[in-house]
Amino acid sequence: VYKIALQTLSRRISNPYLETPSNKIYGESSSCAGRALRNIFTLQASDLIKDRVYLTGICRRSCVGSELVDWLLEQCPFVKCRSTAVGVWQLLLDMGIILSVDRQLYFQDSHAFYQFSADECTYLFCEFEKEEAWKNGVEICGGVMSWDCGFKYLFALSPTLKAGVLCKLQGRDDIGRIELVQKLARENCQFLQADRKALEKAEQVDDGGGGERAREAAGAALVLRKVWSRSPDDSGDSLLSDRYVVVSGTPEKILEHLLSDLHLEAAQDKETETLLDDFLLTYTVFMTTDDLCQALLRQYPFTENCIQGEDDSDVSCRKRKVLHLVSQWTSLYKDWLHEDEHLKQFLKTIYRNVLDDVYEYPILEKDLKEFQKILGMHRRHTVDEYSPHRKNKTFFPQFSVKENWLQHRGTVNETEEIFCRVYITEHSYVSVKAQVSTSAQEILKIVAEKIQYPEEELALVTVSFSGEKHALQPNDLAISKSLESSSRMFVYRKDLTDSLSPFSENEELQQRSVRILGINTWDLALELTNFDWSLFNAIHEQELIYFTFSRQGSAENTENLSLLLQRCNEVQLWVATEILLCSQLCKRVQLVKKFIKIAAHCKAQRNLNSFFAIVMGLNTASVSRLSQTWEKIPGKFKKLFTELESLTDPSLNHKAYRDAFKKMKSPKIPFMPLLLKDVTFIHEGNKTFLDNLVNFEKLHMIADTVRSLRHCRNNQFGNEVPSKEHHELKPYVHHLHVIDNQQVLFELSHRIEPRA
Repeated sequence: VYKIALQTLSRRISNPYLETPSNKIYGESSSCAGRALRNIFTLQASDLIKDRVYLTGICRRSCVGSELVDWLLEQCPFVKCRSTAVGVWQLLLDMGIILSVDRQLYFQDSHAFYQFSADECTYLFCEFEKEEAWKNGVEICGGVMSWDCGFKYLFALSPTLKAGVLCKLQGRDDIGRIELVQKLARENCQFLQADRKALEKAEQVDDGGGGERAREAAGAALVLRKVWSRSPDDSGDSLLSDRYVVVSGTPEKILEHLLSDLHLEAAQDKETETLLDDFLLTYTVFMTTDDLCQALLRQYPFTENCIQGEDDSDVSCRKRKVLHLVSQWTSLYKDWLHEDEHLKQFLKTIYRNVLDDVYEYPILEKDLKEFQKILGMHRRHTVDEYSPHRKNKTFFPQFSVKENWLQHRGTVNETEEIFCRVYITEHSYVSVKAQVSTSAQEILKIVAEKIQYPEEELALVTVSFSGEKHALQPNDLAISKSLESSSRMFVYRKDLTDSLSPFSENEELQQRSVRILGINTWDLALELTNFDWSLFNAIHEQELIYFTFSRQGSAENTENLSLLLQRCNEVQLWVATEILLCSQLCKRVQLVKKFIKIAAHCKAQRNLNSFFAIVMGLNTASVSRLSQTWEKIPGKFKKLFTELESLTDPSLNHKAYRDAFKKMKSPKIPFMPLLLKDVTFIHEGNKTFLDNLVNFEKLHMIADTVRSLRHCRNNQFGNEVPSKEHHELKPYVHHLHVIDNQQVLFELSHRIEPRA
């Protein structure tokens, strides 16, 4: 239904950053009314216009947003509420009559600063400049901002049509159909929300950005918010346009909205690219992989299911969008889903469908070649069970939002690496990074070199918590047999009769060579960084999602992340162990100085994970109490340590660390426990489901935090390697000897420096 607007004012809301004269958007009447309001305010409320202190300096002749609203409510009785007053000032902001000091697009009823422009009315006689006539102008400005409450939504037609022509939807029209919203958006129509009571609650929980939200009429299925987005135009410049981002919705509707927003030929706008990445990173929170496969099959238009009258170009476009999403999915996950049977079956099904469709839609040829690369199969290869007669059948379980949580990838395979703890005594162990398939002989060789003991005089033994012992043969798979939940792996000594006896705790205090003192500190820090980088670079972004959301805390989905976290803990224990096992005071002082320098080098090499671990190791209670040792540390080392310590200060949410890390260029290794804390804080502070809809705003915040890993890994560390003169450096750093019992560490601390 079309209707000619009788008012001379256009109801189209302008963009203040477009180079379009305000009078051509709003008409001269609204411009004159706005200037009249400005002039009367500067005359009657000059005391509210002051020089104010701003973050970047002094803000001359500025007003506060909340005071502008208060003044308008006081002067104009017909302005009934603050939202109406905000709308009037918003209109003046859009027309450039008032200017936001913060360059905000939306007027803020808060302590935000605004300044008035100096342009004057071009008319010789202005009807609003007369006494009290300016209030008529306020009514007109308020009329522009007040929308008809009787309509669900209002759409202003394309600018190619006559100004003032409006299109309204009657109550029987289904605004909830997302296809209708997208169609209007493609035709360059502007989407305006009516002032309905049903949406007041949604507006109250909005973030104050002035965005608009849309809900599907037949049961809330998707909630969108309007934002301003910069997109390139034909001339290469960027223009501001309004876009809609997902607030919440059902998985099916979020996927539908995502596919409708994708661009195939042109580059994706920022919002679409972010939505795609958010969805692929976090879909495991609200649906399983087979759920997603089934949903994508439903979105892939088969010939017999195509909408009647739909153009071939639209059908092929819908097909290509699904294929593009699948391509991005497999590219993001790489080998993460390599063993997932549902995905394998789905990819073969899609490949077969594209193979059948390519003759009718030749444009799919490029996508077909892409899938050949993904599947590693030739075009002629087909599988009978995926014949065209079966392609419309449901291959996967029925979709459900809440029944499934996070699926599992499977068990650890023989090629994957883990940290294996080989205990020397009851409370000290050597950490060995090895594959699951590593033999007992290889493990024993590493441990013997670490503890400087003849290999032929040692044996590996698994000891259960009940005390039962089992000696491992040289060719046994040591890790698989020692990883039972009720056993540990120990290294025992063999005597002349081949009987096994464990090492005693007191032997830890025997005189031993402190090898670390003879190693160059930069080389040692570099080897720590190289080892940490290999662990950090292997972490998949999905591991942070599983670590945060998995109720069972399943380890098979977070192997690489667990390795880095374990490494951080072991480096901290290693620092304390090395210092407390050194009984000579002079060497202990040298060790502390050595670790301070290593921490400084780790910071310089942008390895904040080992940096934090070393500083925390030096701050361990059993080390920090060594007053005799710390008294002999030179002043310059104490000063350096104080500076390093300040970076670990937790005040203001670790502001010192965050500021310093932000300034570091990539590649860099973050302090992973803090990154996980950020993700967990978002998770625990926000519900995953709101009114049976996926809270996608929460998932966006989590995905945004997880994406920081990409920035850290934008580049690779250089090929710099430690000097070759220390051939034992690599095994020393890779296999740390630590004591993991705090009580034992305190006993050692009191033994080398008794309490006075």
